[in-house]
Amino acid sequence: MGARTQFDVPAYDNQTVLDVVSWVQQNVDPTLSYRFACRVGMCGSCAMMVNGVPRWTCRTHISKVLVGNEVTIAPLRNLPVVKDLVVDMDAFFDKWIAAEGLHHGALTREDPIAKVDPTSSARVASDAGVECINCAVCYAACDTVSTNQEYLGPAALQRAWTLLNDTKDNGREKILDAVTGAGGCQNCHSMGSCTAYCPNELDPMSAIAGLKRESAKSFFRKGR
Repeated sequence: MGARTQFDVPAYDNQTVLDVVSWVQQNVDPTLSYRFACRVGMCGSCAMMVNGVPRWTCRTHISKVLVGNEVTIAPLRNLPVVKDLVVDMDAFFDKWIAAEGLHHGALTREDPIAKVDPTSSARVASDAGVECINCAVCYAACDTVSTNQEYLGPAALQRAWTLLNDTKDNGREKILDAVTGAGGCQNCHSMGSCTAYCPNELDPMSAIAGLKRESAKSFFRKGR
């Protein structure tokens, strides 16, 4: 696609940014590379920068983002570009693992199923982040990630917070150790871009604040 290429695309009703990209690939430049799958805001794979803002392009109507009859579309920031509008997501998912974003089970299939109170404060806190679909919009929106490549980022830290509050998870100490390292939660400047741009209306900033609180409590408990 080059550093910057301009295309004239025909307009029609209910046209999305993803429709624009698809039209270019189908009618002008068959080599144009981009990702998409469901087209209905369920998979998150079509996320791109639209006029400098990370968005799901399948849910972004072109009429709402046109500026002087133009729109600028670019790959997600904070991730290496593979080609055109495709980014390498490895670093994003590696940080998910580094934040201990995997379930730490303690029971076997022979044990009775653990009971969970859906109204408990811990379950409510855990449920608040379970709808994350790893689209990396929050990661692309995060200015801290832009300046500190070691920072785990809002998605990974929100996942850590979700598991920390999951009564079925047995990895509390592992999680707290992971999120208090060099790239951990303390690096967050609480600017809120992650929460502002999350397409699923999740609140990673509050999750990160929760990790900061629990990390501090753990530190002082160990100090005693």
